[in-house]
Amino acid sequence: MQRAIVFGATGGIGQAICVELAQAGWSLYIHCNQNWQIACEISQRLSHKYPRQDFIPIKLDFSVENSDLTAFVNTLLPVNAAVFGQGITDYNFVSSQDLNIIDRIMHINLTTPIKLTGLLEPLLIKNDFSRIVYLGSVYGGDGSAMEAVYSASKSGISRFAQSYAREVASANLTVNVLAPGAVDTSMNATLAPEALEEVKGEIPVGRIAEGGDISFWVKNLLDVRSSYLTGQTIYVSGGWLI
Repeated sequence: MQRAIVFGATGGIGQAICVELAQAGWSLYIHCNQNWQIACEISQRLSHKYPRQDFIPIKLDFSVENSDLTAFVNTLLPVNAAVFGQGITDYNFVSSQDLNIIDRIMHINLTTPIKLTGLLEPLLIKNDFSRIVYLGSVYGGDGSAMEAVYSASKSGISRFAQSYAREVASANLTVNVLAPGAVDTSMNATLAPEALEEVKGEIPVGRIAEGGDISFWVKNLLDVRSSYLTGQTIYVSGGWLI
C-alpha cells in the first residue's frame, strides 16, 4: 500500500492534495497544526469514499523541540512520500516585523521541513521508490516586498531541495519543489479585493489558481514514472513572475 504524509493538509492547497492523492490510490497521514477537527473530517470523508485505503489524522506544531520531532516521526508507519504543504507569511516591513514572527515563519516554512526530511529519510528509502515534494512559491525566485522573510524561506527550500536531491538520488528518492503563484487560499484572502484583481490582471492566463491546479502536479511528481525528475523547482503560476 502506498502511503504519503501530507503536512499542512487542512489548508486550501493541502485539502486539494489529499483529495487528488486519495483518488490516485494513496493512503494518507493528514497533518494539521491546530485544525484537528478539520483533519478528522477530511479523514472521515476520504475513508468513506475509499474504504480500502487508510486516512489517519495527525497533529504536530512545527515550532516544537527537536526531541518532539523525533518522537513524532517514530510513531509513523512506513511512508513512500512526504508532501510539505504547510506555510505562513506576514505582510510587513522587515523593520516593523516582530522577531518572534520571523522565527515562526522560518521554522514552519524552512527549518522544520529540513529537520523532518532528515528524520523521515530512513522510512522513505526503504521503498523501491520514494518522493518528497515541498510547496515553494514564485516569491522564492522573485522576492516580494512586504514578504521578504517569506521570500527568503521559500528561496531556501528550493536551494535545499536542489542540494538534498543529489544526496539521495541513488536511493530512488526524488526531491522537488512546486512553486505556485497566486492561489485562492486563506493566505491570499487577507488581501483587499482590488489588490487581488490587480494581481489577476498581471497573470497571463487571466485567473488566480485553484487548489486543484497545484495538486495535479503533486500527484504527478509522486508517480513511479517521475523518477528522472529531481532537484527541480517547478513554477505553477499561470505565467506570472517567471
